[in-house]
Amino acid sequence: MTTSRLCPPLLHRLGALLRPVVLPLLCSLALAGPALAGEDHGTKQPIDVAPVDDAWRAALPRDAKLATQAYLDRLPAASVQRANQYEEGGYWLQLWEFLLGLGIAALMLSGRRAARVRDWAQRVGRYSLARDALFGAVYGSSAALLSLPLNFYRGYVREHTYGMSTQGPADWWGEWALGLGLEALGAAVVVAVLYAVIRRTGERWWLWGTAACSALLALLLLVQPVWIAPLFNTYQPLEPGPVREAVLTLARANGVPTDEVYRVDASRQTQRISANVSGLGQSAQIRLNDNLLNRTSLPEIRAVMAHELGHYVLNHGPKMLMQFSLLILFGFLFSQWALRLLFARFGARWGTQAVGDVASLPLLAAVFSFFMLLATPVFNTIVRTQEIEADRFGLNLARDPHGFAEVMLKLADYRKPDPGALEELVFFHHPSARHRIHDAMRWREAMGTP
Repeated sequence: MTTSRLCPPLLHRLGALLRPVVLPLLCSLALAGPALAGEDHGTKQPIDVAPVDDAWRAALPRDAKLATQAYLDRLPAASVQRANQYEEGGYWLQLWEFLLGLGIAALMLSGRRAARVRDWAQRVGRYSLARDALFGAVYGSSAALLSLPLNFYRGYVREHTYGMSTQGPADWWGEWALGLGLEALGAAVVVAVLYAVIRRTGERWWLWGTAACSALLALLLLVQPVWIAPLFNTYQPLEPGPVREAVLTLARANGVPTDEVYRVDASRQTQRISANVSGLGQSAQIRLNDNLLNRTSLPEIRAVMAHELGHYVLNHGPKMLMQFSLLILFGFLFSQWALRLLFARFGARWGTQAVGDVASLPLLAAVFSFFMLLATPVFNTIVRTQEIEADRFGLNLARDPHGFAEVMLKLADYRKPDPGALEELVFFHHPSARHRIHDAMRWREAMGTP
């Protein structure tokens, strides 16, 4: 197949899909422009928490609740207000992203657009695997382009407004274009594999589809740190010194199979501090972003890395994969029920009436996303529970509750420090600062440390 034969029809098909929304998209970007032009996008300073000395820590009440409140009282009121607004705005973004996804699915299904793309992909690809891959690439690219105004607001405008981003426009657009290519490629692979499985397993597609998605997730966990993450950031061995030695000492004491620590240049994109132990099994890699190295002390770094090592030692990666697989299973079961009803009523109008028909992908995506929206508290609780386990592992490993509490204050840059109990249960995938500092102060109280 020659490039000249494939590209013009593909561009024509994308144009036909996007024509109804090109004008709104351009208008959204045009409206964003003046707002950006009138805003100072210089690097804003992260949250400024006044430092304290050992005497302040020694004078803290022994009672965990009182000690927790003393830590939280050090957060400037303006910073807390900014963090609260940032977090609460994220709740609305989740809703808008869901509604946008439904709109994209409706656009694809209306006027039999999805069926026409399927027919075009059949003519070009000939074989079912190639057809489904082409359909996935078109759908993934179209969804990314249609989501551009919202993603531009979320990833650039909003991050600058709240002082989180350090990126200029050229860097942001470059990464977005790279991400677009990766989304198209990923969608092609996932859709081709998933629909090959669905067609071959008939009525039990929900079971075998879950197995296929779980396998793809496991593959992503292995591939992402090695092949995808380095496309966006540079990973270099951390220079010898106290930080490297402290992190490796913690790792060796817990059997983590690595002799290297990597530094990530995250500051070219964000002000956020973070670290992780990526990979599964023998592929483990310890990675600290340069914001963590530049903005925190050695005790704070040890506390963060003890937490991250906890995820690895407690096998949270495989456990989370199994838990998410159960969510996918229930989501596919829900989708099977909903698709039957929707096919019976609207299938003829959409030009697709079978779950094994790749033209039904927009409908499957819409129904599954509706299930995941309802399952948001379950999804967040799975993640939050593992974060709590890693926190407690880290406290026992680093044995420095104050280092842990200090770094939790710095996370108030972008996380609401003191939400209500119901709010935390539904929306928080990480425990709140109050919850995490209280755990640290309970550890301090139980261990009788200063």
